Amino acid sequence: MRYAAVVVLLAIVAGPGFADDKTKKYEVEVVKDVRYIEKDADDVRHKLDLYLPKGAKGYPVLFFVHGGGWTAGSKDGFAGHGKTFASNGVAFVAINYRLSPKVKHPDHIKDTAKAFAVARKELEGRGADVAQVYVSGHSAGGHLCALLATDESYLKAHGLSLKDIKGCIPISGVFTVGGGKNPSNVWGEDKELIKKASPMSHVKNKDLPPFLIFYAEGERLGEQAESFTSALNKAGVTAELKRIKDRDHGTIMRNAAKPDDEVTVAILALIRGENKSK
Repeated sequence: MRYAAVVVLLAIVAGPGFADDKTKKYEVEVVKDVRYIEKDADDVRHKLDLYLPKGAKGYPVLFFVHGGGWTAGSKDGFAGHGKTFASNGVAFVAINYRLSPKVKHPDHIKDTAKAFAVARKELEGRGADVAQVYVSGHSAGGHLCALLATDESYLKAHGLSLKDIKGCIPISGVFTVGGGKNPSNVWGEDKELIKKASPMSHVKNKDLPPFLIFYAEGERLGEQAESFTSALNKAGVTAELKRIKDRDHGTIMRNAAKPDDEVTVAILALIRGENKSK
C-alpha cells in the first residue's frame, strides 16, 4: 500500500503500558495519505490518515468517518482528534470517501468498507490489536459507521464480518435516510436501495456489535438517535445513548478533540472496558 512519507512526533510522558496505566501519554506518529484503493482511485478521496501511539503494542483502534451531508467534508479536519486518541494509546484512523453528487449511494459506504479493510490490515502490521477496532463518525459519517456495523454485506465484500467491529460510536448520526435537499443527488431513485441505506432497517439482527450513541442538546437529530437506540435495545443489542448538554451539531464534534471533553472521556472509557454509565 503506497502512502506519503509524512511522520510527525509529539511529546511523550513516561509510564507503563496502555493496559496497565490509563494515565500514560504516548508519543504520536502520524502517517498521512495512505491509499486504500489503487486501481481507478480518486487521488484525494481514496486516502486515509493514521495516528499511532508510538511504541505501543496490542493497542485498540478508533476508525473515524467524517461528516458533511455526504457532499462535503474531509479527514484533514480531525488531526486534533487523532492526536488526542493516539496520545492516550488508541490508534485513530481518519478516512476520506467519494462525495455526492459525483457519486451516489452505495459508493460512500463501499469506500468506507474498503478503507476499513485496508486500515485493519495496515494496522495489524503496525502492532495494533485488530480484534479491538471500533468504528465512529459524525453526522453523515455517523450514518456510514452505523450502516457498516449493521449491514454486513459491505464487510463481506472484503472477507470480513460484523465480528470484526468491536463497537460502533455514531456522533449526531443519521439512522433513517432519504430526506434533505435534492435527496436523489445522494440516494438516487431506487426506493428499495434507499430503504436498505438506513441503519434503522437492519436493527433486527441481535448479533450486531454494541453501540454508544451521542447527540447534542442543541440539534434536531436527537429524535433519530433516541429511536435508533430504542430499536437496538428491543432487538437485544447493547446500546447506550448520551445526550450532551450545551453542544450543537458542530461543537459536539469539535470539542471531542479535547482530552477532557465528555464525549472523548466516554469513548475512551468504552474502549478501555470501563463502565462510566450513570
